[in-house]
Amino acid sequence: MALDLMAAFTEQPPPIDYVLPNMVAGTVGALVSPGGAGKSMLALQLGAQVAGSADLLEVGELTKGSVIYLPAEDPPAAIHHRLHALGVHLTADERQAVADGLLIEPLIGKCPNINALDWFDYLKRVAEGRRLMVLDTLRRFHIEEENASGPMAQVIGRMEAIAADTGCAVVFLHHANKSASMMGNGDQQQASRGSSVLVDNIRWQSYLSGMTQAEAEEWGVDAGQRGYFVRFGVSKANYGAPFQECWFRRHDGGVLKPAVLERQKRPSPTKLRSVARGGDDNW
Repeated sequence: MALDLMAAFTEQPPPIDYVLPNMVAGTVGALVSPGGAGKSMLALQLGAQVAGSADLLEVGELTKGSVIYLPAEDPPAAIHHRLHALGVHLTADERQAVADGLLIEPLIGKCPNINALDWFDYLKRVAEGRRLMVLDTLRRFHIEEENASGPMAQVIGRMEAIAADTGCAVVFLHHANKSASMMGNGDQQQASRGSSVLVDNIRWQSYLSGMTQAEAEEWGVDAGQRGYFVRFGVSKANYGAPFQECWFRRHDGGVLKPAVLERQKRPSPTKLRSVARGGDDNW
């Protein structure tokens, strides 16, 4: 349906509806990180917050609504462990709200393929009436070559169709490429593995990046503790103000909570006294 341009010029637009920080309802986004960084737990915690839990991550207030989380690479036992660990940090009322508002349906071994009509129809059906749908991970929801722009454009297009028709925000979890993982550049848009279409054709991209040795020195974190800290931020947001990145610390069961870090003061460069010609040579 064509837009009424005169109405757009003269009528006040409705406020933008953000589902996650800087991510608009009815759009497609990605959470990118190296394997093992904690993106599945982060996605679970964000989904739980939208469904009804408190803001354990301190990312800001999120409008409540129904959420579906579709993990396709982790067995139910692993998800049970994550939920049990998360439940320790929730009140009884929050646990009930999450149980009522968050649907988790493991798809491991079922080989979902968003380009297949039956799977597309299924994903669209379960997104109906929901505020957020999480696909964990992208590689498990298609059978295409990830470096090929055409097939990847079709995969993203399928997600866009679901998001546009249902109003549900769709977030897929995705792995960072090897270069970004090795160089500690997971906070860059180009950290996403595969075709650039996976970045260019979505409206929102966030990251979860492990703490590098240089960052550990900057923040005064012991080398033995460095692996517990991860950095979260938004590397691409087509709508809204920039999101201030933050540090999380992994706790028992992998639960992420805000880290309290203090940047270390760097010593000033030593200033050597210059000695005037014929002056006092005493230092």
